[in-house]
Formats: sequence, C-alpha cells, structure tokens
Amino acid sequence: MRTWIKNTLIAALGASVALGGLAFANSARMGGCGWHGGGPMSEADAAKWRDKIIDRATSELSLDANQRQNLVALADTLHTQRQTMMGGSTNPREQLQALFAGDKFDAARAQSLVQDKTEALRTASPAVIAAISTFYDSLRPEQQQKLRDFMARGGHHGWHGAHGANGANGARG
Repeated sequence: MRTWIKNTLIAALGASVALGGLAFANSARMGGCGWHGGGPMSEADAAKWRDKIIDRATSELSLDANQRQNLVALADTLHTQRQTMMGGSTNPREQLQALFAGDKFDAARAQSLVQDKTEALRTASPAVIAAISTFYDSLRPEQQQKLRDFMARGGHHGWHGAHGANGANGARG
C-alpha cells in the first residue's frame, strides 16, 4: 500500500476515534450512559463506573481470576489511552466549541487536534491491541461467543443472555 494512502487511512481512523471518543466522553458526562447525572465525571466516579463494568462482565461471562485480571489490565490500558487522547484537557467539549468560537471555523486548530489525537492513537494502539488480545484470547469459546453476541447488540443494551433464535442476529432485549 502506498505510504500516503496508508497515512491517510490512519489519520482518518484517528480522527474518527478521536471525535467518537470525544462524543462518548460528552455523552457519558451528560448522562447518556445512564451513569452520571451531568457535568464532568470525576476520577472517583470514573473508577466506580469502571469497577461496575468489570464486575458486570465478570459475572456475565463467568470469568475466572486470570481472565478478570486480564480484563482489569485492559481497563487500565484503555484508561491510560483515554488520558493520552485527552492530552491534558479536562473538557473536550470546550476544545470542540472553541473551533466554532470565532466568525470562522478554526481549521488550523482542528487539524492540530486531529494530528495530536492521531499521534496519541498511533502511540497507544499497540498496547491497547495487546491488552484486548490477551483478554479475548484468554476466554473460553462460549465466553467469546457471549461477548460477540453482546457486541452484536450494540454493547449498550446490557447483558441479556441468549434470545432464542433471535439471539445471534442482534435482537434487542
């Protein structure tokens, strides 16, 4: 693959992930995930949310101690990546709003943000991929299938177990 095509694809992926991450962070802060009632999520609230997710996944997937540790390591790696992607900002929404603050869109600043997020993504991706691989590969086949089913439902509707004949095709419960 030509270098410029590869770099363009990486930049586009980085921008998508960065903007998606910012949108997710904003929805979580605004109560979109049903966890927090609005405003910035504190580190303590984020830790509680993370622990709740780990406990729920441990229960739903019947994780053993090693698998749970792999999941905790994955959560830690994702937290580190998120901090890197935030780049020291405590309010990504303000960063986005600042692009529209003047009478013209701040394209130079937007490009700089995309480049910063792309570089952060490029730097952190190997550790994230390794942590995901370690966790997923430690799961038994039936646990992997349950995780795939959860993801097929969009992941945001919670764990519902099998839905009979509709379970594999993404029916929501």
